[in-house]
Amino acid sequence: MLRLRPSNIIQFYKYVFSELADPRTNDWFLISSPIPGLIIVFLYLQFVTKWGPRFMAKRPAFRLQKTLVVYNFLQVCLSCWIVYEGLDAAWLRHYSWKCQPVDYSNSPEGMRATRCVYIYFLAKITELLDTVFFVLRKKNRQITFLHLYHHAAMPMISWGATKYYPGGHGTFIGLINSFVHIFMYAYYMLAALGPEYQKKLVWWKRHITTLQMVQFCLSFLHSSQLLFYDCGYPRWTVVLTLPNSIFFYYLFYDFYYQAYKKPNDVVKVNGHNGVKLERIEEYEEKEGSVANGIKMRVGNKYER
Repeated sequence: MLRLRPSNIIQFYKYVFSELADPRTNDWFLISSPIPGLIIVFLYLQFVTKWGPRFMAKRPAFRLQKTLVVYNFLQVCLSCWIVYEGLDAAWLRHYSWKCQPVDYSNSPEGMRATRCVYIYFLAKITELLDTVFFVLRKKNRQITFLHLYHHAAMPMISWGATKYYPGGHGTFIGLINSFVHIFMYAYYMLAALGPEYQKKLVWWKRHITTLQMVQFCLSFLHSSQLLFYDCGYPRWTVVLTLPNSIFFYYLFYDFYYQAYKKPNDVVKVNGHNGVKLERIEEYEEKEGSVANGIKMRVGNKYER
């Protein structure tokens, strides 16, 4: 019978989190151990589901207008940088669109791609503030399962990429995700400027949702190439990427269909009944709400 001894556990821990790791990134901030990242995610979930709503229960909602404008502007700049680096350092230069291994060398090209993956990981940490701002502004109905799942999972997924595979085939997903975020955070930044800007942005939402669905289709197609080509990039990663792409596509498509293809359905939005789906966008702008998430289905109705 196999006994779990402290020495065996320590050896296993060193093997998984040190020997298997990329030595170039293993000592970088928040990368050497999964514990700091898990603690951040745990505290995030506790705040947005328990501590934050309890703190705000008897307090008026914060407006945070200037904070939101600055935060979203910085996210746009960060996403632009990641897209530029991803294209100029990899995908428009020497990366193969079929299958690309990780360059584990200390060459300028290899290190440039590695740093880009690391910055992408840090960006996922900063994006947790999206939900924190929802809580402080009392936009709790926008904190859906999809929103929490995405924000809680992405920091640890990108942590794993930085620690073990900082480059290569998998970076394509981060590239197109950052491209979509340029438009998404630009929308939030402009909407945060006030109602006079919000009413001019209604048409953006439909196209941003379409762009997000295209993102998941491209991720699926690009990742699935690993099933047919072998370049040294781990094929087992498709076990994570393909189901996630399908899952997210389904949720976004369901929202798109209900919001734009079924204009006669009646919904419940922020406690108000009788608002038709084709008027959700107009209603939200009048209410001063900045959407970020997917409506959750409740029977034949939808709630924000």
